[in-house]
Amino acid sequence: MFGDFLKRLTQPDPAPLADSDARLALTALLVRVARSDNDYATSEARLIEEIAATRYGLDAAQARDLRSQGEALEREAPDTVRFTRAIKEAVAYEDRLAVIEALWQVVLADGSRSDEENALLRLVANLLGVTDTDSHTARQRVAQSS
Repeated sequence: MFGDFLKRLTQPDPAPLADSDARLALTALLVRVARSDNDYATSEARLIEEIAATRYGLDAAQARDLRSQGEALEREAPDTVRFTRAIKEAVAYEDRLAVIEALWQVVLADGSRSDEENALLRLVANLLGVTDTDSHTARQRVAQSS
């Protein structure tokens, strides 16, 4: 279903993604992190919808649809390393940093941080080209607003 999209995203020199494609790729990344602890809770799915609605100005049905598409893309996406590197090449730093903050929201949504989630967040931030300092600041912002 997403074969052409993934092929474009993982080309050696991908073109910048259109807004709708970037939204989908970043939502799929949120889903991947939420699933990383093998407990993709309903609360995490709802939070992904809330993040999508807030970030992209979507109504509830559109956010639910984007999350559903993100789940499907995540299942088909290559390994996390190739997937995030492809996103790094095609999405602006500010958007990648905002996604790190959103990923921290998802990780902290269930009130605990697993070793798997911490490791994946460190890996994803690094692969997205987001500095450790920026990722740490994003986590602190999320923790303070919770």
